[in-house]
Amino acid sequence: MTQNNIALSREEKLSDLVTVVLVRTSHPGNVGAVARAMKNMGLSRLVLVSPSEAYEKDEHGEIVYLSPLNTHDAIRRASGAEDILAKAMVCTSLDEALAGSQIVIGASARSRKMTWPLMNPRDCASLVLDKVLADENIDSNECGSSVSLIFGNEASGLSNEELHRCHYHVNIPAVESFSSLNLAMAVQLLSYELRMALLYRPDCLTESVDKSVTAPKHHSLASVSSQDESWDEPLATVSEVEGYFSHLEKTLIEVGFHDPDNPRQLMTRLRRLYQRVHLDKMEVNILRGILTATLKFGRKK
Repeated sequence: MTQNNIALSREEKLSDLVTVVLVRTSHPGNVGAVARAMKNMGLSRLVLVSPSEAYEKDEHGEIVYLSPLNTHDAIRRASGAEDILAKAMVCTSLDEALAGSQIVIGASARSRKMTWPLMNPRDCASLVLDKVLADENIDSNECGSSVSLIFGNEASGLSNEELHRCHYHVNIPAVESFSSLNLAMAVQLLSYELRMALLYRPDCLTESVDKSVTAPKHHSLASVSSQDESWDEPLATVSEVEGYFSHLEKTLIEVGFHDPDNPRQLMTRLRRLYQRVHLDKMEVNILRGILTATLKFGRKK
């Protein structure tokens, strides 16, 4: 396979395995603008979670309720990226949207009360690319989206609860006095960094790339490294890890360690701990087995 063909294959892999997830979007036009930003940079998978209801007037002046993907405003602002809108999914919950993902990264402009592993867009792109290209034989039809990039509502962004579902947060370093970006701008910036990381990755360079342009310099990701490609088990999916968290909380309540009426952020801190580790499928099974044995032992006493 030629270098150009390898690069094309990897572009397709990036398109297949990275999903942009928009949570509680308010304006259909922004959805169209996001689709255009994605297509500019080679991304194709778009998911909406609980978008606001959209409506337009028909030729008789009657109000017609539509999916935000089908409004005139969304299609107009997609401006050639209507195919992204046509195959986009609408989910009723974040659980549904993230079920098959292995890495979840949430965009946030605000500092939060509880710190979380935080990256800038360039380091984020490097990590995502490492994950997507780690296994050249990965099949998107088998595992769903490998990486999900989630963006919140235009006015309020992602809630703390939604951000706690992420392995990492990514912050675009805009000026502190005016740090809020339009939704499509934020998607465009992260998508651009992904494309630059792909184009100038040494083993992805093609004849069409201007090699006189300096490649982005990626900072060390020692503290937020992706899973080593020689790992012996695949990463657990979001739904598998969520199943473990539910099992863990139930067990901690039953053994008297966790009081749901006075939680003291216990489950949030445990979630942060496990998200940093990146559990694989076997580890989730082992941990759930320990919880099951713990409950059985406690009930015998």
